[in-house]
Amino acid sequence: MNEQLLEFIEAGDLNALLRAIDGLASRNEWDEMLELADRCDDAIERGKQMWPIIGHIDYRIALEAPGEYAAGVLESELSRFLLGPLTEVAASTHSWDQLAPHLTSPQAAAYVAQERVLRGEVLTGDERAHPEVLELPLALMEWEPTYALASYRSDHVEVAEPWEPRAALADVKPQPAPEAPDEEVVNVLLDLVTPWTTESNGAARAVVVEGDAGAAAAHLAFSSMRMGPLEREEALAHIAWAAASGGAHGRRRGAAFGRFSSWYTCSVLCGFEWPVSPADLSQAASRLNWFRWDEGAPEEGWVLRVAVEDPADGWAAAIAATDLLTEA
Repeated sequence: MNEQLLEFIEAGDLNALLRAIDGLASRNEWDEMLELADRCDDAIERGKQMWPIIGHIDYRIALEAPGEYAAGVLESELSRFLLGPLTEVAASTHSWDQLAPHLTSPQAAAYVAQERVLRGEVLTGDERAHPEVLELPLALMEWEPTYALASYRSDHVEVAEPWEPRAALADVKPQPAPEAPDEEVVNVLLDLVTPWTTESNGAARAVVVEGDAGAAAAHLAFSSMRMGPLEREEALAHIAWAAASGGAHGRRRGAAFGRFSSWYTCSVLCGFEWPVSPADLSQAASRLNWFRWDEGAPEEGWVLRVAVEDPADGWAAAIAATDLLTEA
């Protein structure tokens, strides 16, 4: 180990260590980077606050190192402090074949596989993908949306936004409707934005009513309302984006989790037990009507305002979730 790096560790010079990591990565010195992580881990036992450096090393290895190295850091205990799950980080820059031979954890393999599926790979029949973990197809279905994906860089992440829905919003005056308490539906909707409300500044409410989608959204609105229809694919894309996101300050959960959440939420709304077959879910979900809504004012930060109705059974549900970069 370079003596200067040891001096940086003893001095607690995090900026110098970060610059050193840039150099090691640019020279593909991955073994040296792992040794630096070990030395930092030893320093923690002496009271040095080196966990940000270890976490950054894991992140850079997952992002830039060959598959054998990247696969080895995916279960880092420090991943909760990073820009996103390391399974998503690694999958964003490596193919499945580069990572799969080195994945020893079924959980990590399942999430990496789903991230690669979201990026266009077809892994149907590949048992290394451990389909039993998430119980999702190992290929995209024709009826699924284009999911919003993350692009990771050495010091930041760029996350795509769902595309703008085709239908415009219009003023509505919904008819009142009584609530129809359904704890399972409310909980599955609120779970979509858990990081927004538990790790950040966000707030979320959800409701189920005996009525239509406008009546459900009206229970959550504080003023006038606008609504517009969503195609099923648009609704799934927005749900998946929210579930993958960490909001303003929470930890990002990744696009694989977002896809799972969109499928699981839809299965609950359709009354299925999990897992559900793609054909059954597609058919049942086609009877639901989806909408987005707002209160007529510009919205900032992270926002999920979605309503859904089952006209055949006469019920509807809605969620209102927001998160801002600064506290209101």
